[in-house]
Amino acid sequence: MPTKNVTDDRIAKFKNKGKDPAKLRDKRINVCVELRKANKDESFMKRRNVTLSSLPDEDALSPDYLSNEKVTPLTIGDIIQDVNSDSRESQVRGCQAARKLLSQERNPPLKEIVDAGLLTRFVAFLGMDDEPTLQFEAAWALTNIASGTSWHTQQVVDHGAVPGFISLLASPLLHISEQAVWALGNIAGDGPAYRDVLIECSVIPALLSRICPDTPVGYLRNLTWTLSNLCRNKNPFPPLSAVQQLLPPLVQLLHLGDKDVLSDACWAISYLTDGDNDRIDIVVRTGIVPRLVVLMSHDEISVLTPALRSVGNIVSGSDVQTQLAIDAGVLSTLPQLMRHTKLSVQKEAAWALSNIAAGPCKQIQQLITCGLLAPLVELLKNGDFKTQREAVWAVTNFTSGGTVEQVVQLVQSGALEAILNLLQVKDSKVILVILEAINNMFMVAEKIGETEKLSLLIEELGGLDRIEMLQNHDNDTVYQAAHGLIEKYFTDTEIEGLKVEATDDAFTFQTPDVARTFEF
Repeated sequence: MPTKNVTDDRIAKFKNKGKDPAKLRDKRINVCVELRKANKDESFMKRRNVTLSSLPDEDALSPDYLSNEKVTPLTIGDIIQDVNSDSRESQVRGCQAARKLLSQERNPPLKEIVDAGLLTRFVAFLGMDDEPTLQFEAAWALTNIASGTSWHTQQVVDHGAVPGFISLLASPLLHISEQAVWALGNIAGDGPAYRDVLIECSVIPALLSRICPDTPVGYLRNLTWTLSNLCRNKNPFPPLSAVQQLLPPLVQLLHLGDKDVLSDACWAISYLTDGDNDRIDIVVRTGIVPRLVVLMSHDEISVLTPALRSVGNIVSGSDVQTQLAIDAGVLSTLPQLMRHTKLSVQKEAAWALSNIAAGPCKQIQQLITCGLLAPLVELLKNGDFKTQREAVWAVTNFTSGGTVEQVVQLVQSGALEAILNLLQVKDSKVILVILEAINNMFMVAEKIGETEKLSLLIEELGGLDRIEMLQNHDNDTVYQAAHGLIEKYFTDTEIEGLKVEATDDAFTFQTPDVARTFEF
C-alpha cells in the first residue's frame, strides 16, 4: 500500500510490530516528539532563587531576610565598589545588593552584573569558609545568574564556579549547601555539555552524600530536581556509569511521600527511559516499574504526568519490558487515565496504549480483557485531535499484530465506525494511518472469507463515501491509498467463489481460504 513510505517514520516510534521484522527491536528514532518533551510548565530546567527552604529563621546570615524595613537599593555602581572593596562588611553589602537585584521577578539585570566584572569576585567568595555570610550571598547571586540563558550559565562556569559549588555541598551550614545544590541544578539544566562537565567533576557522589534520613524535605526537593537535570537530555544521553549511580537514590526518592520530590524523581526516570531498549532495561531491572504504575494514579497531576510518561516509555521497549508493565497493573490504570479531565493525560495514555497494542497478540488480548477497547473508542469519538491521533495509531497497531478474532472484536467495539468518521480530518498523515488500519481489517476479512461483509459494513457506516472523496485529496499519497482500497475492495469483481487480490504487478484470482465465519 502507498501508505507505507509516509508512515514508516511514525511506526519507528513504536515497536514496529508487523512492519519490518529486521527492525522489530530497533531504537526509536531520535526525533523531538511532542509527547516526550518535558513541558517547562511541568518541569523547569532552571530556577531563580527568590527564597530558600533551609534558611535559618532565628540567626539568618543577612539581617534583612526577616525584616520588613525598606532599604534603599544600591546602584550597580555602588555594588561594584562594595564588592571590590577590601572591607568584609562592604563586600557582604555589595553581594547582598547584587543578589536582591538578581532575584527580581521581572527583568533581573543578569548581563549588567556579568558585564560589571563581578563574577570573579563572587567565585572567589565561594571559598571563604570563614565568612559564611559572604559565601552564601555570592552563591545566591551566582545561582540566579546561572538561571538565565546559556550565555549566562557559560559565564558562571567559565569563571570557575563549578569546583566551588561542589565544595560547598559539604558545608555544615545547610542553607549554604542547599544553595550549591540549586546552582548546580541550574548548570546541569543548561544542556548535555555542562551536565557532563559536572558528572566528570564527581558531582553525583557529592550530591548523594547529602541524602540521609534527617535531610529536610525542602532540601530534598532541590536535590531531587538537580538529580533530574543530571538525567535530562539525550543528545548525547548521560553516561551509563552516571545512570548506574543515579538510579538507586532515585528509586529511594520515589518511595517518599512529598509530591515535589515524587514529581522530579518521576521526571528523572522519564528521561532515563526515553532511549533504546538497553537503557530502558537498566531502569526496569531496578524493580521500580510497579511503583511507577502506582504513581500513575496519584492525586497530583504533577506526579501522575511524569509517572505516565515513564511507563509510556517503558512499554515502547521490548515485549518483555512491556509485559513487566502489564504485570504491574498498567492496563488496569489506563482506562481511568484515558477518561481523565486533563487532555494531555488522555493523550499520553492513548500513546502508551498504542505502544502496548504494537505488541504480540498475547498482550493485545490482555488489553482486550482489561476493558481497554471501550475507552479507546471513546477517545476516537470524543477526544481532542491530538488524543485522537494517538488513538488512531493504537487501532492501526492493533490491526497489524492482532489475531483474526481480536481484530473482529475491535471492529465490533465501534472502532471501525470511529476511524471512518475521522477520515474527514485535514491531517494527511492521520488519514493515511486510518487507511492502513482499514486495509489491515480487510486482510483479516480475506482470511475468513468476509471481505464482502466488511465492504458492506463500511458502506453502511458512510465510509465508502469518505474514501471516495479522498480520491480528490490534494495529497497524492492519500489519493493513491484511497484509490487502491476502492479498486481492491469496492469494485464488482467477485466471480463465483473467486476473489480479486492485488499483487505488486497486477490482479490475480485466488480461491478464498475456508475459515470460521465472524459477523463484522
